[in-house]
Amino acid sequence: MDFGMQPITTTDALVQLCERLQKAEFITVDTEFLRDHTYYPKLCLIQVASDDEAHCVDPLAPGIDLSPLLELFEDESVLKVMHACRQDMEIFYQIMGKLPAPIFDTQIAAMVCGFGDSVGYETLVTKISKSQLDKSARYTDWSKRPLTDKQLHYAIGDVTYLRQIYRKLHKELVETGRESWVEEETAPLREPSLYYIEPEDAWHRLKVRTNKPRFLGLLKCLAAWREHQAQERDMPRNRIAKDETLFEVAAHPPKEITDFDKMRGIPKGFSRSKAGKALFDAVQEGMKIPEEDLPHIARAKPRPATPPMADLLKVLLKIKCQEAKVATRMVASAAELETWAATPKTDIRALHGWRYDIFGADAVKLMQGNLALTARRGDIDVVELEDE
Repeated sequence: MDFGMQPITTTDALVQLCERLQKAEFITVDTEFLRDHTYYPKLCLIQVASDDEAHCVDPLAPGIDLSPLLELFEDESVLKVMHACRQDMEIFYQIMGKLPAPIFDTQIAAMVCGFGDSVGYETLVTKISKSQLDKSARYTDWSKRPLTDKQLHYAIGDVTYLRQIYRKLHKELVETGRESWVEEETAPLREPSLYYIEPEDAWHRLKVRTNKPRFLGLLKCLAAWREHQAQERDMPRNRIAKDETLFEVAAHPPKEITDFDKMRGIPKGFSRSKAGKALFDAVQEGMKIPEEDLPHIARAKPRPATPPMADLLKVLLKIKCQEAKVATRMVASAAELETWAATPKTDIRALHGWRYDIFGADAVKLMQGNLALTARRGDIDVVELEDE
């Protein structure tokens, strides 16, 4: 296997690499990025590998055109293998305007294959590749150049071990007939809406302590203003305005733009800025929303005490998932089981498809009194009861 120590920094070299990778059955992909000072993640490095070679591509190199690599990511004849790929997919969506396809997420596959909930890459390297990752360069500034050999070795490890991990997991999925399970769990990652926040929906991210309609209407407009500003200026939201500032403005909407200068959290002179004018326009927009169109938040009902049946369902879930070698999170959450136990007519994931086969069918029997959990020799047995 060829690992070029020097990162690819020219378009010609990238074209040649992509011509070779295009012939591969699959490629492994990872990225290094920063987003401490920006709204969008700043892509600093792209790692790619096939069975024959592994390389780091430097997207910050002067004059480099990433189009050949992005076209490869769009090529549906080449599978893109990644681990916990949501952030990588977000980056590619921002620079491509579309998502890589097809994809295979080894974290999801590992959960289906019984490696536990949200299993980390390092764990899979240890258990499958029988190797240890060098973590010394994990917390580093990937935007600084030149990159050191230690950084490049760390980065390339994120795609070299991934090849063996993919082959192991894929083989097990084929043998167990669980490929469709991974497809089902991966489907949400292929939705573009996952990677873009509509400014008008940004207020839903805020932890609001009141459900007063006018306050919420104002907050909706203020949060949309902040999201627009953050996206246009590529700055973190809290650099535009902190949540507490939005709450204060919504609670005490200014009658004049100069009232901003009297508020905490708003810098002096803000009222004379372009952003200040836009924020004041957002306040006025919120004040003009008709009463009948103001947003509402339903008050959360007091959560009833967890029924004892929920505890039994959780034990059964753990037993059945251990038997099936699948992560419990893939089948049902604690919240779902608690809701179902309290309201048996509730429809939950575990009552459908492969989840029903693994757990749901027995869970229904347990709820109906046709299944029992018994203790024996320090362990718990599942016993099916005969009808009387």
